Amino acid sequence: MALPWVTALLRVRVLTYVEKDAITPRMHPQNNSLILASSSPRRQELLRQAGIVFHVHAAHINEDQIAGEDPREYAMRLSREKAQAVAAHYPQSYVLGADTIVVVDGEVLGKPKDHADAARMLRLLSARSHEVTTAVSLIAPDAVAPSAVAPGTRMETRACTTKVYFRELTQDEIQQYVASGEPMDKAGAYAIQGGAARWTDRIEGEWSNVVGLPLSLVKDLLRTNGLLK
Repeated sequence: MALPWVTALLRVRVLTYVEKDAITPRMHPQNNSLILASSSPRRQELLRQAGIVFHVHAAHINEDQIAGEDPREYAMRLSREKAQAVAAHYPQSYVLGADTIVVVDGEVLGKPKDHADAARMLRLLSARSHEVTTAVSLIAPDAVAPSAVAPGTRMETRACTTKVYFRELTQDEIQQYVASGEPMDKAGAYAIQGGAARWTDRIEGEWSNVVGLPLSLVKDLLRTNGLLK
């Protein structure tokens, strides 16, 4: 039987964290802390590598593209909506939303629906170039903001595009990669930092942008809005 003080301690520990889901616990954020509105482990790792302290609260929004919507505008809209959805819970915190898309021949390649869709996307990317755009939105607490998205906040959205060149992929390579499961939760059905690294001939632009978060842009946003010095 647990002693009373042990039970009390356990209760305190439980109240220290909020469960977002069964995989990712997050701490209660303090005022003026940074909240990442994404459950992406790749974005989280990039922020850690940059030495940026943050908490996680994933946004759950409808990510369907509007008919006729420009790909870049589509990514920017989703990044804004993700940030806004999470900022509603943390009015005194900075909230960072992001969305990454892969575009080839004007078609937006999101996360594949199934293995066949992943293989289709990789065939489209074989032996040619494509563009990866990541849009980033920062909502910052500011009681005197002239264009507030909510009382006492302001929002800024920017986007970064990187051009990626793939060598020709064989059918066997595509099938083996799809079978590995790595493409299934990634825009364009590949991870440049993973198995697709061997297919990349060169890139024009920022590598971290292709992974899922353009660090130079993010750090500039945070500095401009007073969270980084």
